[in-house]
Amino acid sequence: MTIVDKTHAAQLVTRKGKQFKYDAIECLVQNLPDWRADQIGLLLVADYAEPGALTDAESATYLISEGIKSPMGAYLSAFSSPEAAEVARKEHGGILYSWENLPKELMVEY
Repeated sequence: MTIVDKTHAAQLVTRKGKQFKYDAIECLVQNLPDWRADQIGLLLVADYAEPGALTDAESATYLISEGIKSPMGAYLSAFSSPEAAEVARKEHGGILYSWENLPKELMVEY
């Protein structure tokens, strides 16, 4: 997949090193049920505060805010630091999430 928006991209890297790129974080989350845990090496998401930089998906803080559009319409952005996420939330509104509660919010079960 060609990544159009580097501020919302995501990537799954298998244990064998194969990369699967997503234009939006919600696409990665929705695709996770298709993978077994033992197949996944890394889950990465773009840091909205640092376009082009990737961060660990499981330790990132997420913001769902209609003030920040994302490519697939979930208004979902990731931040490598909780402080940067809080700054964005104060500026754009919305609700902060952790990786653990993100699938439930996006109605994805895995």
